[in-house]
Amino acid sequence: MAYSDIQNHDDEPSLQTERELEGLPFIAPCRQLPLNAPIQWLQLGWQDFLRAPGVSLTYGGFVMLLSYALAFFTWQLGGYVLILSLMSGFVFIAPVLAIGLYSISCQLQRGLRPKIGYCLREGRRHLGSEMVYSVILLIIFLLWARAGSMVHVFFPMESQPHLTDLAVFLTVGTLVGALFATLVFTASAFSLPMMLDRRVDTVTAVLTSVHAVMNNKLPLLLWALFIVLAMVICVMTALLGILVLIPVIGYATWHAYRATIDPSLWPEHRPLKPAQ
Repeated sequence: MAYSDIQNHDDEPSLQTERELEGLPFIAPCRQLPLNAPIQWLQLGWQDFLRAPGVSLTYGGFVMLLSYALAFFTWQLGGYVLILSLMSGFVFIAPVLAIGLYSISCQLQRGLRPKIGYCLREGRRHLGSEMVYSVILLIIFLLWARAGSMVHVFFPMESQPHLTDLAVFLTVGTLVGALFATLVFTASAFSLPMMLDRRVDTVTAVLTSVHAVMNNKLPLLLWALFIVLAMVICVMTALLGILVLIPVIGYATWHAYRATIDPSLWPEHRPLKPAQ
């Protein structure tokens, strides 16, 4: 199928659709997942990567260069305030980057040849929802940073602290970090793919994601561990792993959404008009 085969619809909802949206629930139903579901998602994500290697490496390369730039400026200029500012800015653009990866998998699902230009237009179409979601992430991040600074109260002041004192500091820091990481993960596991796929507001997408994670704790815990492992590999390879792992994780997340969430009550977004 070519882009010309898609009907030229704009994305403005009709009056009838607006009325239909008013009576929808706040949370979409979710399916019960087997424990090995994340492995299946990764396999599908890898298949999408192989079906579109060029656009995948281009996307991964862009994220890798962006990560290098962030690390470089942080290293050169330093300072807690600068690091906070850079990370805050990255939080704002991360949803746009994620939407692009989901768009590639969505294009493949429709039988299209993925194009970066189409991904950018998808990101622009959902810009309002992405910014609302980014603000939610930014608030969580600022609270996280504040909590992290408060954890230093538990750091032992002695020049040669006892192992038990260090253990208290590390335990408290790990628990605080795990709490905020869990909040971010539960809110973002399925919300962005749902916003790309359906006409749904940010609150409904986030609540649906939280509901699905809470009802599939073990499979989603395994999925979170896979994501953490991928990030560790990226760091250990001096960010070179981003080239492959970030696209594969993004594609797998799209398939995770398709396998977990039943969004059939919400109308689909109309395909974008082909580029002139």
